[in-house]
Amino acid sequence: MYQKQGGRCRSQPPTAPDRRVDTPAEASSPLSSHGARLADGVNGAESALQMYNTMMETVVYLDNNATTRVLPEVVEAMLPFLREEYANPSSVHQFGQFIRHQMECARGQVARLIGAQPREIVFTSGGTESINLAIRGSLDIHPTRRHVLTTAVEHPAGLRVTEQLKARGYEVDYVAVDREGRIDEEEWSARLTDRTALATFIHANNETGVVFDVERMARAAFERQIPVHVDAAQSAGKLAIDVSSWPVTLVSLAAHKFHGPKGVGALYVRRRTRLTPQILGGGQEGERRGGTENAAGIIGMGAAAEAAMRDREQITQQVGAMRDLLESEVLRLVPFAQVNGLGADRIYNTSNISFAGLEAEAILILLSEAGICASSGAACSSGSLEPSHVLQAMGIDEKIAHGAIRFSLSRFNTREEIDSVVETLPGLLSKLTALT
Repeated sequence: MYQKQGGRCRSQPPTAPDRRVDTPAEASSPLSSHGARLADGVNGAESALQMYNTMMETVVYLDNNATTRVLPEVVEAMLPFLREEYANPSSVHQFGQFIRHQMECARGQVARLIGAQPREIVFTSGGTESINLAIRGSLDIHPTRRHVLTTAVEHPAGLRVTEQLKARGYEVDYVAVDREGRIDEEEWSARLTDRTALATFIHANNETGVVFDVERMARAAFERQIPVHVDAAQSAGKLAIDVSSWPVTLVSLAAHKFHGPKGVGALYVRRRTRLTPQILGGGQEGERRGGTENAAGIIGMGAAAEAAMRDREQITQQVGAMRDLLESEVLRLVPFAQVNGLGADRIYNTSNISFAGLEAEAILILLSEAGICASSGAACSSGSLEPSHVLQAMGIDEKIAHGAIRFSLSRFNTREEIDSVVETLPGLLSKLTALT
């Protein structure tokens, strides 16, 4: 019934009862009016989708660290499991076991993406849940250790958890970074103690793209038998990761950061690592994460992982060249522009550029009106615009930090789009400068 080819699982559906669902046009007489209304709704949704697609043809999307466009091959892999292949993968009948087999194929694909074994992969609902499971699940195993080591530039998913732990009596150390966003590795190592329950840090920063040296940072903790968690949500699928050589215990991933679907992620858990589940249920995922698995999402994540492995070298060169072009042209044309983290090792798709004296919110609004999607490290809080905690940790002047825009590229961007941004941006900034 099943066969593997070229690293991808291929199969024929098992013999099963007819699972075809009548379309509204086929609905029987008592439901004909309901079917007609449903058809109208579907037609309206299709019309709205066509309008949206027309609009998106003119949009330059440079917000790929927020989420990425799902690859067509990922959608195709998922569709059967959103329609006719709907069984519960925990069911023992062959319909359910067919779904289980496909999920295990996807588990293998995700494992290969990071150099893990399939049994070391735990599927979750996304990067945030993976981070929460890694941090909270580790601490529950070591209740007498009350110290956590992390950095000052973590993603909010990790930052909020450690802030809550601190409020509950844990000692949390946030190791500083320099003006380029680089960690002080000597200070990091010096902060490790016999009371440290977990060392947790981000791999590629979601705002600046600055990449930490996992081998060096993790080694100091791992040699003292302190669990190490790495947030690889922004790096997995972009950078080469091999957990078999990394001295790490846990690594969190998010499918939608590398052209997979939203709502699914994974946590790498090194063999023999004890972890307390945070969601209790039917014992799924090796009793580490309860709840019926999102089969379609998991299979989509596997397909996205396969594509990332296949295309990584080409995409790295292609996207990296466009990011570098964007930065060099903006710096040439805008004298008050500054690339944050320029002097550090950065992931190839990310550029955080500050425009001194301007507000990021105003820049983003004008960019959006021009059909350019980007984002900011700033967040609205209590009616005031606060600078990004990452840029604050880097010691960036507040007037510069307030005007920080993050441009993040993907395989779907083109040289023509970058040229369009470079042509458009200076004029928008001139308008804002005239108003200040």
